[in-house]
Amino acid sequence: MKDADARALLRDLFDAALAAARPATCLAPYIAKLAPPKGRTIVIGAGKASAAMARAVEDQWPHPLEGLVVTRYGYGETCKRIEIVEAAHPVPDEKGRAAAGRILEKVKGLSADDLVLCLISGGASSLLALPAPGLSLADKQELNRALLKSGANIVEMNTVRKHLSAIKGGRLAIAAQPARVLSWLISDVPNDDPGVIGSGPTVADRTTFADALAVLAKYRIDPPASVRTHLESGLAGKIEETPKPADPRLKRVETVIVATPKQSLDAAAAVARSRGCVVVMLGDNLEGEARELGAAHARRALDLVAGAKKPTVILSGGETTVTVRGKGRGGRNVEYLLGKAIEADGSPQIWGLAADTDGVDGAEEIAGAIFTPDSLARALAKGHDPKAMLHDNDGHSFFESLGDSLITGPTRTNVNDFRATLIVPH
Repeated sequence: MKDADARALLRDLFDAALAAARPATCLAPYIAKLAPPKGRTIVIGAGKASAAMARAVEDQWPHPLEGLVVTRYGYGETCKRIEIVEAAHPVPDEKGRAAAGRILEKVKGLSADDLVLCLISGGASSLLALPAPGLSLADKQELNRALLKSGANIVEMNTVRKHLSAIKGGRLAIAAQPARVLSWLISDVPNDDPGVIGSGPTVADRTTFADALAVLAKYRIDPPASVRTHLESGLAGKIEETPKPADPRLKRVETVIVATPKQSLDAAAAVARSRGCVVVMLGDNLEGEARELGAAHARRALDLVAGAKKPTVILSGGETTVTVRGKGRGGRNVEYLLGKAIEADGSPQIWGLAADTDGVDGAEEIAGAIFTPDSLARALAKGHDPKAMLHDNDGHSFFESLGDSLITGPTRTNVNDFRATLIVPH
């Protein structure tokens, strides 16, 4: 297989994964079955896919509605009846805080005849940044930056976020009572836990203030004094816990996951098989340090090279972590790929792609990258030291210098990371 053909196949697999998670497609069967309420329909939401989800609801549901959703800058859509606000991600800003406050106000004072349709996707944790009483946006910004650099996984980060919020961890659903609350979620988290997706603003929370403090202790994060005081007050019972699964106030809340990482991986697998490839599926919930997982997947590919009689594709999803030690332009997908490329050590049979399905890897407007058998050789010819760049968390600079960055622009969906390794037999 020629290099161009290998690259094209990898990109086709990624595009198939994205297509399976497009809001207009994955929401259609749920919209078709949704009956209008006797009262009002209020559409709210947050996340990188939320504007596209709102557009799908507007286009496909012919009944009266109104609402407000907040999405990442550049991820907006044109809607006539649902207001779209764009705000910052992954570190929240004032626009996100204001939008979250307005969303909370929109669901208050409703009746039992009203319907709140909540559209949540990955990124909602940062976009719904409404600090709990006694905390400031600056407090949350500082803590968010520390969490993002710490190596904490998404479950741990959202455990902390839920206990510093006036809206997350089920609090939004409580505010909407006695209205019916129906949440449609696009999952971007391992194991598709609704309480973790966007920090679960309408979902019962199983975590506690004690759990949040334990995360900070584990990663040796010294939070702002107001944050520590808030969490310790919650631990002492002076602040109400997030609503738990048995809370009767959540009896009119329904949550449906409309798109998952597994569905996207399955779509990519179908394309691979249609091209004559053997598919090895490693799962949609892989976690761990990005560079270490990349090296492990390279070793897996090297083990398969000798016995491969047909092109083989190894697929996986999930959300790795990066413990930031350097000053480079890193993201978890390019860190994974650079770790993989170094371990593969120029094997002529191995190609790889890793990208975030939301189009943003880390803080860069770059989805990820592709590595090829000659990636290391081309980098060395340019005077780069791959191991030093990995040590500096500089994966984006590495692949950008080779012209191998994967740039999609806003995808307006988010089902976590997509990883594919292609093995071409001799």
